[in-house]
Amino acid sequence: MKWQKLGKIFDPTQHSLPNGCVQFAQSPQTLVFDDFVRIYFSTRALDSKGKFLSHIAFCDMHKNLLDIIRVSDRTVIPPGGLGCFDEHGIFPMNVLRHGDAVYGYTCGWNRRVSVSVDTAIGLAISRDDGLTFQRIGDGPVLAASLHEPFLIGDSFVKVIGGVFHMWYIFGTCWKKFTPDAAPDRTYKIGHATSNDGINWIKEESRQIIPDRLGRDESQALPTVIEIGGRYHMFFCYRHTFDFRTNKERGYQIGHVWSEDLLNWTRDDNHPRLEGTPGEWDSDMQCYPHVFECDNNIYLLYNGNEFGRYGFGLAKLET
Repeated sequence: MKWQKLGKIFDPTQHSLPNGCVQFAQSPQTLVFDDFVRIYFSTRALDSKGKFLSHIAFCDMHKNLLDIIRVSDRTVIPPGGLGCFDEHGIFPMNVLRHGDAVYGYTCGWNRRVSVSVDTAIGLAISRDDGLTFQRIGDGPVLAASLHEPFLIGDSFVKVIGGVFHMWYIFGTCWKKFTPDAAPDRTYKIGHATSNDGINWIKEESRQIIPDRLGRDESQALPTVIEIGGRYHMFFCYRHTFDFRTNKERGYQIGHVWSEDLLNWTRDDNHPRLEGTPGEWDSDMQCYPHVFECDNNIYLLYNGNEFGRYGFGLAKLET
């Protein structure tokens, strides 16, 4: 297998976004309709203190995934209430159809004092085909626990054999790598199951993907698809520190496969997605989302600066 890169397909700086957002279209996630594809993404605005707030927006595209039909003119779901886990925004949101509704699993984040942020996973439901979502409650459906004490987020949910499966990230440590630096976080990918999509059972603190870069590898944003009788997971990984401007330590796309959803074999090179020198994804490839549309398998992903200037598309060749 290999990816055919089709280039950047959405640039947030070229569109009018809701809530005064002007940059970032992070973690694109799809909802496929009969005649178009809706792509949700997380974008950012500045609050009165100059701090970022994350909002969910979307663009609708023709199924050629090149022509934009429209861009949402209002936020899909507002930030959470004062003191809630998603007070300062949502990044990302994973969506899936369930019956006549659309479930949106949100990664809500809130600022901290000793460290920069904490996260948890919420659930919101749409009854209008994904135009707007309403929370089922002010709290999360998956959050910190005894052996996963912080940074629960980045969920991807898929119903297989009547069971909800969730792949998500959990934090393992905060660490200062130099005396005068802010703490950096390390997180790994875990797995949970549910019978109703609301009440979840974790495989507590089981890292399901082996490290390639050592213990200080951070793994983020899993996405799973079945191809040829095997399950394939794509995700992004990086070094825990010195990753923001050092492209040798920044995000790149990883890959594992499984035949039983329990044991995963890491194989980042087949297929491998690499950046194009001098282009929008030259220094970083991150936040992948894989999906099927009209018998083709596509991968959406962000490039340099964590998706500040949009997302691109690749098509799987077999």
